[in-house]
Amino acid sequence: MLKRRDLHDSKPLFDLMIHPEVFPYVRHKAASSDEFYFLTKQTLEAEENGELISRTILDEWAQPIGTINLFDIEDNKGFLATWIGQPYFGKGYNQLAKELFFEELFFQLGIEAVFMKIRRTNMRSLKAALKIPYVMTANEIFPDVVLRINCGQEAAYDVFVITKEQYLFHYYGGMEQNAEEMLEA
Repeated sequence: MLKRRDLHDSKPLFDLMIHPEVFPYVRHKAASSDEFYFLTKQTLEAEENGELISRTILDEWAQPIGTINLFDIEDNKGFLATWIGQPYFGKGYNQLAKELFFEELFFQLGIEAVFMKIRRTNMRSLKAALKIPYVMTANEIFPDVVLRINCGQEAAYDVFVITKEQYLFHYYGGMEQNAEEMLEA
């Protein structure tokens, strides 16, 4: 479902990224396949330098369908950016990719918080974020981040956060609940 980014996936990912329902919401846009290849190469180098974490999202046939990334990592906190190709909308890939990515971030890579900066006009991403049971608005916990994102002006973005603590509480709480259900059966 997730794999490290690979230059060989640039062409199929570019073809998915340029769809008009996807392109406006992609963080690192490219006007051509060659430019996307170059951006992917830069992404791989930035990951080697510890600046970001990037994965390709795969479908059940191991075909690339989107990307999931943690950008601007500072103090073990970063910003999530995900996009999925339009033919794969509404099929559960986004939710599954996030689950796998969070598991890697919190259990293997020592990340403490994941922020999601979502344009208020991006209803698809807002709905996806609100489906995550351990997501919280960042307003009260990280007001400085929210202020910085919206530059002190009228909020164009909603900012959500997933803390390691909340994720682990949900993860282990869910495991206990599943174990109890199995014992009752």
